[in-house]
This record gives sequence, structure tokens and C-alpha cells, in this order.
Amino acid sequence: MAPDTSTQIHNIGYRSYEGARLGRAYARTSLFSQSLRGAYGLGRSAKSKVLPMILFAVMCVPALIIVAVAIAVPGSTDLPIKYTTYALTTQVVIGLYIASQAPQSVSRDLRFKTVPLYFSRPVERVDYVLAKYAAMASALFILTATPLLIMWIGALLAEFDFAHQTKGFGQGLVSVLLLSLLFAGLGLVMAALTPRRGFGVAAVIGLLLIPYGAVSTVQAVAVSTGSDGAVEWMGLFSPVSLIDGVQAAFLDGTSAFPGGEGPGTGVGIVYLLVVLGLIVGSYAALMARYRKAGL
Repeated sequence: MAPDTSTQIHNIGYRSYEGARLGRAYARTSLFSQSLRGAYGLGRSAKSKVLPMILFAVMCVPALIIVAVAIAVPGSTDLPIKYTTYALTTQVVIGLYIASQAPQSVSRDLRFKTVPLYFSRPVERVDYVLAKYAAMASALFILTATPLLIMWIGALLAEFDFAHQTKGFGQGLVSVLLLSLLFAGLGLVMAALTPRRGFGVAAVIGLLLIPYGAVSTVQAVAVSTGSDGAVEWMGLFSPVSLIDGVQAAFLDGTSAFPGGEGPGTGVGIVYLLVVLGLIVGSYAALMARYRKAGL
């Protein structure tokens, strides 16, 4: 049989890449930046910006009102609400934000099976998890710290005591930092369990908001039956009450526990250890989840 002479090799102009290879660090930073911007709808459709921007505005408007009231009332020497109390007062808004944005951050990658494509690049599983976790925690920190910054600037404009306001502002920042790390971890874990965004939203709301109502009810029942000693231990079973307990014990916060008395320093250490354990556990759970999802 005569050889086939119709086969030809064409040079269509492809060349090897000779530029700099930026590596894992650049890819990790890019993924973090993209995820953080996406948490506020930046770089996405106009419809995607509506909810996060509305929630951001809802978080900031009460802070502006608080500052206006403090300045308008003659003889005021302090803000009517502590910096550490603000995030707990607006916990529903924070819960709705993380419930809407955590699934957006991770569920689409799972639903469209793009996670293996990430891991086929220099990006490794630890890079993906760290970038997503850091981006969501940063987005939450921006959401919760901005109202505190508004209050602090307003207090200084009202010529309230600088040292007192700065101390309270610093305590508030520590509180919302812990809250951001805790809520971001728990929210991402719940969202990563399912590629269905609707299920992820419901799961995050169920984990972050419902336990607080149950714990508060049980605490009130305990107080009414004379079991006051059990109140501080019951707070360990809700993410919101955990932050409440930590700031009451260490950050001069006013507790929302029945009677307004949070845990003391001894029990507060237990609260802090549980919070740190949940943060580390959330990271470990995400690493385990993406060990399977990356296949």
C-alpha cells in the first residue's frame, strides 16, 4: 500500500511562553482579591451588587444616627451604645450577609465542577481554602468594622474623651475580628457542603441565627427557675453568644445574657478557647471537604 502523502504539518504560529511565571503566591492573592470583590458584587452584574450593598448601608445607617443623636443631645459625654455592642445588635444583618455571600463564594465552583481546574494549576488545596477563608473574613470585617469607624470619628468630632473612645474602638475591632473569623469559617463550611446555593443559604442561617434564639430562651428559663449558674455555660452553644461571652469577659462589653451579666474571666477563657477551636476546626473541615472536591 502506498504511503498517505496528504498528511501535512502546519505552523499556525503558536509559541512557547517566555514570560515570568508568577507562581502560587500570585495565584493565591488573585483568588483572594477576586473573592473579596465578589463578596460585594464588584466585577459582577448589577443585580449581584444590590443585596450586599443594601446590607452594608443598613449596617452603617444606625451608626450615623447614633453619632447624630450623641452630637445633638446637650451635655453628652459618650455614645449611647458601646462599640462592642453594635455587632451583636445588628447580628441579623450580619447573618443575612454571610448567608448570601458564603454560598456565592464556594457553591458555584462546586456546582460547575471548576475546583479541579483550580488545582490543576500551581494553586493547591491549602491556597484555595486560605484565599476563600481570608476573603470572606475580610468582607465580614469590612461590614462590621466600618460602622465602628463611623462612630469613632463621630465621637471625636463631638469632642468626647479621645483615650476613652479609642480604647472602646479598639475593643470593638477585636470583637468584630473574632466574629468575622468565626462566622466566615462556619458559613463557608455550611456552604461548601452542597453545590446548591439555596440549601447553602438556609444552612448558614440555621447555624448562625437559630441557635441564638434557642440559647436565649433556655437562659431565660434557667434564670426564672433560679438556675443562674447554668446561664453562662449555655452560651457556649451559639456562635453569637460565644462572641458575647468573650467580649463581656475580656473587652468590657455589656452582655445580652439575662440580667446583663456575662461570664467571668475563668469561664471567659473557656469561651475564647471554644471560639478559637471553632475557627481552627472550620479551616480543617474546609481542607477535608476540598480534599474530595478537588478530585
